[in-house]
Order: sequence, then C-alpha cells, then structure tokens
Amino acid sequence: MSSTMSQIPTGGVAAAAPWRDPAAVPFVRLSGLRKNFDDFAAVDGVDLDIYKGELFCLLGASGCGKTTLMRMVAGLEQPTAGRIIIDGVDMANLPPYERPVNMMFQSYALFPHMTVEKNVAYGLKKEGLPKREIADRVADMLKLVQLSQFASRKPEQLSGGQRQRVALARALVKRPKLLLLDEPLAALDKKLRQSTQFELVNIQHRLGVTFLIVTHDQEEAMTLSTRIAVMDHGQIVQVGTPNEIYEYPRTRFAAEFIGTMNTFAGVVESVHGETLIVRCDEAGDRLTARCAGTPAEGASVTCAIRPEKIFISPEPPQDLAKTALKGVVLDLGYFGNHSLYQVRLASGKIVQVSAQNRRRTAERTLEWNDEVYLSWDDASVVLLTE
Repeated sequence: MSSTMSQIPTGGVAAAAPWRDPAAVPFVRLSGLRKNFDDFAAVDGVDLDIYKGELFCLLGASGCGKTTLMRMVAGLEQPTAGRIIIDGVDMANLPPYERPVNMMFQSYALFPHMTVEKNVAYGLKKEGLPKREIADRVADMLKLVQLSQFASRKPEQLSGGQRQRVALARALVKRPKLLLLDEPLAALDKKLRQSTQFELVNIQHRLGVTFLIVTHDQEEAMTLSTRIAVMDHGQIVQVGTPNEIYEYPRTRFAAEFIGTMNTFAGVVESVHGETLIVRCDEAGDRLTARCAGTPAEGASVTCAIRPEKIFISPEPPQDLAKTALKGVVLDLGYFGNHSLYQVRLASGKIVQVSAQNRRRTAERTLEWNDEVYLSWDDASVVLLTE
C-alpha cells in the first residue's frame, strides 16, 4: 500500500484538537469492527476513534462499506466481529432503540400525512414525554432550524432544503449523544446543497452534538467535517482533517480520490538530506521533492502534484530552483474564476493545470496548441511509495 513520506505539520488550533491529545478519551471507539456477508467482508477490521463534539465524515465510493459501518453503529446491523463503544458503554447487546444514537436517513423518511410540528414531535410522543415538554422542545428545535413559521405545513408543501431541516430537527429533538447522517444533502440541488452545508455546520456547533456523516461527495466532506475517514474496500485508508487529507495524502488512493492529482511514476536517483532527485520518464525529466523519512536510492516512488500548485506560462520560469516541464496545450476550459488546462508533455503524459483568472480580460492568455512551461515549488510535491 502506498504511503506519503511527507510529515504533516502540527501547531496552532490543530495541535489543541482532542485527537492530538494522547490523554483524550474517544467518545466513539470502534475496535476491530468487521461485517461479513457470506464470504464478502463489507467492513474489514476497522479501528476508529471519534471525539465528543466532532463533525466526522466517512467518505468513500459506493460499495466501500461506509453505510454498513454506520448501520452497525446504529444497531441496524450486527457486527461479525469487533466492538462499538459509545460514551464508555459497550453497545454489543443493546438494540437500536436503547442506544444514545439517532439516525437521519438519506430519504428523510418524513410522514407525509403529518405536519412539520407533528413530524418533529413523533419520537418524543413515542417516548411518552409530557405534552408541555414535547411542545417546548419542538418549538425550540423548529426555531433552531428556522422553520417555526412552517410548523403547520405538510412535507409536500416544503422545498427540498426545508424537508432536510425537518428531518434534522426530528433527529435532534430527542437529544441523542450521537447523530448519524446518511448522505444528508444528496437529495438537494448543487446551489441549495452548498448553502445547507453551512447551516448544518452552524447547527451542529451550537448544539455540540457529535455528528457522524456518511457521504461520497468529496466537496461536502471537505466543507462539513472536523475530520474525515477515507474508506476503500471495507478498510479505512486515512483519517485526518480536510487539510491533512488533501495536502498530505498517505496513499495513492487517497491522493486521487480527494480532488484531482497529477502523478508521475519514477525511481529515486539520489538523496541529499531531505531532498530527493527522482527520475521520471513520464515527466521526461528528473523531478525534485523535499520530504522527511526519505526512501532509499533505487526505490520506486510516485511524485504527485495538485493542478492548482502548477504555474503555467508561455515563458520559462525565471526561478531556476523550480521544476519546469515543457508541453503543448491540448485542451482548455474557462470557468470564470479559473481556467483548466490539459497539457501534453513530450512523453505523451497529460498534465492538468488549474490557473486563477486574476486579471480582468476578455482575451485568453493561452490558446490551443500553444507551447507552455509548467513549473512548481519542490515542496508542493507529495511523494508516495508503493
């Protein structure tokens, strides 16, 4: 399995995070968690710690095991092996209704014949709470999600974003210690999804409830979460903050799953302290990378670079310390705030470059078939070993 050789810097707010404190006690602890369906391991030996107040995302493609893992936490699936500890209590023998957990489903599962108010109150009524307490808690929750004026409406009379907030209010009104959200924004259009992401973060921050979210949407995970667990084939590939996952991926899968990554296979030619010279035939040149914990000379590695880290210019870079490759613009796209270029190197390798459109102009600075130079700082290279 691939691994990055770069070190993730610590300090500031990140250093104060509970997951960086060896003495901190996890709020949710999954140990050796496994779920088999016949001979298939949907979840394959997962170890994971989640801390109180986190907005934690399980991120992965369809079929990677993230929803099965969440359903085991909820008690809707029985683990084949492993333990689930929530707030210090082993959940092994507890049915779903006795766990300090509530779940918000992707479909929202609202009762169409009930008003918003009655939908939110449903779980409290099932618990047999006093009417006055139910009314007060429902009113407080509708105010929190900004739906007080829609209390008497039916779900069919609401927009997609409003139905999403009703489902959230119904899940939170029972005051769970842990809220599970299965693809909570998938049913919303892109614009509404973006605005609702911030609403969800603000509500979670105000309540302090621990959220565990399942999503396949990388942008959603990056926007919402305090930390992300990237899953692949039933296993967790990497856990980290959005910045760590994006800037310091530990595996080639994580590097290519989150955002876009240009990769160059190569062999370490020489090592000078924390500086490596890597011979990359795909690049048609030697590439330089700086990192700690360097591999030995002759080791096979992959040099990876994000499109936005690459500078593109019709002129060679003046800074000779930067890596520079020559190519031809194969394709380009204008997106308003940035332009995307597909550049073909002499080796035939296609490199993707994202450039900010900082200058206001109706003219393109680069066109199809233009010869260009690509350059980047050596520190921007992520070195992956295989």
